[in-house]
Amino acid sequence: MSKRLRSSEVCADCSGPDPSWASVNRGTFICDECCSVHRSLGRHISQVRHLKHTPWPPTLLQMVETLYNNGANSIWEHSLLDPASIMSGRRKANPQDKVHPNKAEFIRAKYQMLAFVHRLPCRDDDSMTAKDLSKQLHSSVRTGNLETCLRLLSLGAQANFFHPEKGNTPLHVASKAGQILQAELLAVYGADPGTQDSSGKTPVDYARQGGHHELAERLVEIQYELTDRLAFYLCGRKPDHKNGQHFIIPQMADSSLDLSELAKAAKKKLQSLSNHLFEELAMDVYDEVDRRETDAVWLATQNHSTLVTETTVVPFLPVNPEYSSTRNQGRQKLARFNAHEFATLVIDILSDAKRRQQGSPLSGSKDNVELILKTISNQHSIESQDNDQPDYDSVASDEDTDLEATASKANRQKASRLEKQNSTPESDYDNTPNDTDPDDTGSSRKGRQRSMVWQGDGSVPDTVEPHTAPSPILPSTEDVIRKTEQITKNIQELLRAAQENKHDSYIPCSERIHVAVTEMAALFPKKPKSDTVRTSLRLLTSSAYRLQSECKKTLPGDPGPPTDIQLVTQQVIQCAYDIAKAAKQLVTITTKENNN
Repeated sequence: MSKRLRSSEVCADCSGPDPSWASVNRGTFICDECCSVHRSLGRHISQVRHLKHTPWPPTLLQMVETLYNNGANSIWEHSLLDPASIMSGRRKANPQDKVHPNKAEFIRAKYQMLAFVHRLPCRDDDSMTAKDLSKQLHSSVRTGNLETCLRLLSLGAQANFFHPEKGNTPLHVASKAGQILQAELLAVYGADPGTQDSSGKTPVDYARQGGHHELAERLVEIQYELTDRLAFYLCGRKPDHKNGQHFIIPQMADSSLDLSELAKAAKKKLQSLSNHLFEELAMDVYDEVDRRETDAVWLATQNHSTLVTETTVVPFLPVNPEYSSTRNQGRQKLARFNAHEFATLVIDILSDAKRRQQGSPLSGSKDNVELILKTISNQHSIESQDNDQPDYDSVASDEDTDLEATASKANRQKASRLEKQNSTPESDYDNTPNDTDPDDTGSSRKGRQRSMVWQGDGSVPDTVEPHTAPSPILPSTEDVIRKTEQITKNIQELLRAAQENKHDSYIPCSERIHVAVTEMAALFPKKPKSDTVRTSLRLLTSSAYRLQSECKKTLPGDPGPPTDIQLVTQQVIQCAYDIAKAAKQLVTITTKENNN
């Protein structure tokens, strides 16, 4: 952070003290409880980052702070400032309100429905209104008035608007004027630093010509934000763009596990995607990386008792109504990938993004993203969900069409930047749903064989006797909560060790977690009657085994290439979160069953 939070700062949504999160695209600071609701809405509504435990580009944080300190929240609560709103009974949430339904309903109305934003008088031609607003934005970005530009964006101005008379975009104007905070705001709302004006120049060109070197370097970073974020997620490093290095491709320490025919087939299918479909998949994986990283911060910063009893969780990417049902389901299935599976997918995407930029096209049929996800998932599936109980939300329906179009513009930005990087021509495609969903094939789960992800040290022996009768008996909720709190405390110790680079603490922490997991698993019958209990127990125990396997990689003296400790750390964090997620699922299940 560029400065410490002042005690006078309050949550923009409930006025609670000492907010520790920011909503980047809304220009507000929010508290833990309100942040949990923001996360459940999805990044197309609110892009949240922790103010202290998330790495920030300095000027991006400065942009959010400037908006917050200059009253950006009044944009989203405009009508609530009208005395008439008090008479109508509408009011803002307060710190004492319950998260559900009070705070959640208010936050959804405020950001998803934009219920309190100032409305322009109705006009017959909405496209003309958007064009007028975009022209105002085009002229405003040369100044330092951020809140005016955010207000225009909230009303429907287009960040990538190409001015027909001027022959350029708002980002060209801001870059020429050296307005780095305006450039940050425009980029958050989808402006593309690679766009050329009528003279063939990009915003980066104008920033360099004007001597705004910090701005020029930041614009290059924004161009590569998607691939940089994926690389940083795996290995904690970013490319050196100043010296012409634009990609880092991390290498898995146990790469021999990735040489199966299924892994090769998945990579080949990824390479055969059209540019457009590849960009969509890359953007979806970017969103999943954001969800997982935010989960890890959330897990490390919350009180362990609160984590166990918290009702708002984000187990997978929320539905985006602008996407097809097929894409939404594919996005949500990314949450099923364990640490190793997901790392493999991220590395394949980074490799292919680099290949596409270098102009090495592959001929072949256009594959469906859903089929690729299925292939990768089949390679390492250890905790398949039951067909009749999908782990993802209902996808977008007619009831989800209330979302303002302006709220989701930001979600397109990084895909468009990746498209600019690609030098191969984009192909037309038809993103229609498959006739058969990979999870709805009609085949019985009992007829499928379970394949193990971690063979050797990480494999999980099946301790259930085949002739044991299923048991409907579940442990008491209190016992499960008590064991879960112990697991969570141990996980937080591990996450603190990871944040402080205390790698020698990984193994003892993982051993304590394994003991706590074993004790919790012992509470349950060997063969639970409930499929969901079996699935959660399997995820719990297999993740604990995988965690120990990853932590052992920190030991010195192993032959072969040196261990990438940052990559190991990311795998450790993800395994820890998988354990916490499974434990929370068991708390939820036992609470529900014991209350029936």
